[in-house]
Amino acid sequence: MISPQDLIERITSAATTDDCVVVISEKTQANLRWANSTLTTNGVIAERSITVIAFIAVDGGMAAGSVTRTDINIGDIPTVLAEASAAAKASGAAEDFVPLAKSVVSGTWQDAHNPTGPEVFAKIAPDLGDMFARSVADKIELFGYAEHTNATTFVGSKGGLRLRYDLPVGRVEMTGKSHQRTRSTWDGVATRDFSNVKIANIDANIRERLNWQAKKIDLPAGRYDTIMPSGSVTDLLTYMMWMSAARDANEGRSVFSKPGGGTRIGEKLSNVSMQLFSDPAYKEIASLECAPFVANASSGPFSSVFDNGQSVKRTDWLKNGELTSLIQTRSSAVATSLPYTPISDNLIMKVDGGAGSLNDLVKKVNHGLLLTTMWYIRMVDANTLLLTGLTRDGVYYVKDGEVQGATNNFRWNDSPVSVLSRVIHAGATEWTQAREWAGDIDRAAFPPLVIKDFNMSTVSPGS
Repeated sequence: MISPQDLIERITSAATTDDCVVVISEKTQANLRWANSTLTTNGVIAERSITVIAFIAVDGGMAAGSVTRTDINIGDIPTVLAEASAAAKASGAAEDFVPLAKSVVSGTWQDAHNPTGPEVFAKIAPDLGDMFARSVADKIELFGYAEHTNATTFVGSKGGLRLRYDLPVGRVEMTGKSHQRTRSTWDGVATRDFSNVKIANIDANIRERLNWQAKKIDLPAGRYDTIMPSGSVTDLLTYMMWMSAARDANEGRSVFSKPGGGTRIGEKLSNVSMQLFSDPAYKEIASLECAPFVANASSGPFSSVFDNGQSVKRTDWLKNGELTSLIQTRSSAVATSLPYTPISDNLIMKVDGGAGSLNDLVKKVNHGLLLTTMWYIRMVDANTLLLTGLTRDGVYYVKDGEVQGATNNFRWNDSPVSVLSRVIHAGATEWTQAREWAGDIDRAAFPPLVIKDFNMSTVSPGS
């Protein structure tokens, strides 16, 4: 197979349009899967995605058209270029046109993609086997998977872009059920290479939560002080970020729209001093670094193909609890008269004074709920960013700082923007494994939080 670098050189050399950008993602993924405390499958998947974007000057602006393939042979290059050119001509002048970056180099361009493989699981496989054996003896059924991905992004252009970046990431997700399957709980860990994964800790968490479920306490719907693990906080705030396009806000179509026009930038959203930011160079928690450049295969509310090759630096979305930035392309930055703040591949939250673990937060709650995960999160109202979803795999009643037992699941209705204003306690920031959006965000660090009066709108019969 032709290398990504060689393919980019051949495509851009053959391009006759005003400019041509090629974005290639080279990805390998290794996985282990288990059910009923027994390994079921393992394998390695290799994927390649190639997007060719043609740019043609038209009517004082520029048109863009793209073609995406899983692979391109040398003989396919003329056809793909012709298709991209035709798509550009058919699209007309692009609304998001801004001058393209030229002659930008980043990363070790000539290095090949470093594929992952099953050997990456050697650090956890023996401990997994021990956990499976103990679970069988104790009539616990384990389901889940371990996964490791290394994705390499290459961006090249006729105008001299030569950009490369590796993003290795892994995770373990474990569901534990009682032998009768009347109890169920979950735990998950994010990792770069499994060196930080302690299977014994996952085992202890699963067992503790299943034991809590031995006692059932029925509770009605209502508003409860709610202890959210960092993964649930990530799921809520990730959805908020997806709704934070500056142009949508400026045009009155978002929870971040200011009544009468403009955006809510400068408004205090949190009752605590909270920092929410993205930073490709972030090093306080190892392995949260990400690509320092834009690599867009398509244009949308958060992205523009005209921004390919632009640098990505730290952006503060919330600073001391105040909304300071919304996601911008360079085109929307001009339209809104706000700085260019592109989206990044990581997201970090810190609360000033936040300290301790999830268990430490439990000790601070006199009457409330402890969640395991949220599921099936959907939007109800865009103007308030009211979301709904279900609790899953264990909801626990907390009284006087101790877990009393398991209660019923709930359907909840609340807004992450409102949640920001009702923080009672915060733990330490940690690299977290989201549940709902696990496949969409894998470089997130959030603290667990206690939220005042979280709205559990109805009792759910589901588990």
